[in-house]
Amino acid sequence: MFSKSCEYAIKIMAFIAFKQAKSKELVGLDLISEAIDSPRAFTAKILQQLTKARLLKSTRGRTGGFFLDKSQNINLADIVKAIDGPKLFEDCLLGFDKCQDDNPCVLHYQLKKERNTLKNKLLSTDIYTIAKRVNRQKAYFKE
Repeated sequence: MFSKSCEYAIKIMAFIAFKQAKSKELVGLDLISEAIDSPRAFTAKILQQLTKARLLKSTRGRTGGFFLDKSQNINLADIVKAIDGPKLFEDCLLGFDKCQDDNPCVLHYQLKKERNTLKNKLLSTDIYTIAKRVNRQKAYFKE
């Protein structure tokens, strides 16, 4: 459903939120890469995309790293849009340019309800809720 990059972006954001809930220290690239089992260069590219989309903040230097702005409410839909774009929410699932309610493709109405349900779930699930679930051991995350 999500691209591999998007799957890793969600893991990255969840991991940083989880680490920030335990400590105020910045989270470094190597720790993130190791925690989510992702190659360092691939992780760096995703971190760059998340930072460019202003979902993450970073500082450089020996004590630098990545962190989330606690005042910003980041939901899973924000992450999906930052990495995969709005395609999942807006574009035709079969890739047609002119698919819409008044000119539907063969799957348009069959999947419209499910697509809206998924969109609403992603919009209503914020990254801090996921981190809290992990902290309470109600969800799994490799650490």
